[in-house]
Amino acid sequence: MMKGIKENLQEIQSTLPENVTLVAVSKTKPIADLQEAYDAGQRVFGENKIQEMVAKYDELPKDIQWHMIGHLQSNKVKYMAHFVDLIHGVDSFKTLKEIDKQAKKHNRVINCLLQARIAKEDTKFGLPFSEIEAILASDELKELQNIKVVGLMGMATFTDNQEQLEEEFSSLSSFFNQNKKTYPDLTILSMGMSGDYELAIKNGSNMVRIGSSIFGVRNYIA
Repeated sequence: MMKGIKENLQEIQSTLPENVTLVAVSKTKPIADLQEAYDAGQRVFGENKIQEMVAKYDELPKDIQWHMIGHLQSNKVKYMAHFVDLIHGVDSFKTLKEIDKQAKKHNRVINCLLQARIAKEDTKFGLPFSEIEAILASDELKELQNIKVVGLMGMATFTDNQEQLEEEFSSLSSFFNQNKKTYPDLTILSMGMSGDYELAIKNGSNMVRIGSSIFGVRNYIA
């Protein structure tokens, strides 16, 4: 018999160290599934499409923390600026400026993670380490009062090669540790998904994005 969402959540929670935040990746899942996870105590949910996240925000309890985990189009930031808690995939200074502009309209400070490119695949978004360092050191960043860069995010290559995954995770972890000495606001290292989160945690991740291991296989919308 298949386990339910509550059992899956409890099983995963029991494997996570105390300092690791679980983001339940609920993209394509119906409201009822999110409500079930909420009733089991989950409060942090990740979506990759803004319209879908807005629709779920309107329907679900307001103490949920919503994380935008997908690639972000600047022109859509305005739709979530009044409630989004953390934006994971920021990969340009232009996007940071747009988030700041929209957050200001709602008198909010929106937390952001800079996405590092660690995967060997060409399809993954993200910034090279040198560009992240340039953004963190820039005077322009200090001028943005309505955003806060609180950490880094990375997506590893989609592979079963554990050595490669370890290398990608450890490279981002080293870079994160090196930079948080200079920038103490950097507290979140978001890496690891259903298939590789244990390895990511071993390499210093303190936020994992898990979907299929909680909700079952993703529903692809035609």
